[in-house]
Amino acid sequence: MDFLNSTGGMGMAIGLLGAGLAAFLAGIGSAKGTGIAGEAGAGLLSEDPTKFGKVMILQVIPGTQGLYGLVVWFFAMLQMGVLDGTAIDLTVTQGLQYFVACLPMAFGGMLSAIAQGRVAASSINILAKKPDDWSKGMILCITVEFYAILALLASFLMILNVAK
Repeated sequence: MDFLNSTGGMGMAIGLLGAGLAAFLAGIGSAKGTGIAGEAGAGLLSEDPTKFGKVMILQVIPGTQGLYGLVVWFFAMLQMGVLDGTAIDLTVTQGLQYFVACLPMAFGGMLSAIAQGRVAASSINILAKKPDDWSKGMILCITVEFYAILALLASFLMILNVAK
């Protein structure tokens, strides 16, 4: 318990857990999503290596959620004062507020990245069969991205409104 008290108490520990989950779960989702798209892309590239640029774009798209998770982690850490050395002794209520504020990005990022990876893999199939229509697959991927951006926005706005 001395460690918790020396690092800001139980409230800080709960807030740090929320921030960590935002980065961790969104990162897991992005790793899974880019992996799904990468598997489909590798299959296409074994047949037609000239499509590497378009395959790479489709594979990278599910990776954005991991970046969004890291942004939420960074912002939460900054708001809690961890990064600039001004960490305050958060109450358990404040810690829970930070924790809950990070959940939309944690779960929204993880789930949307996996879903987007599946859409990107299907879009790679479009690229394989109808190369001129690959931009339609991009639009389908961007539709899923919208929900990751909503999760980012929700977490961001909630972190801003944690009572100090």
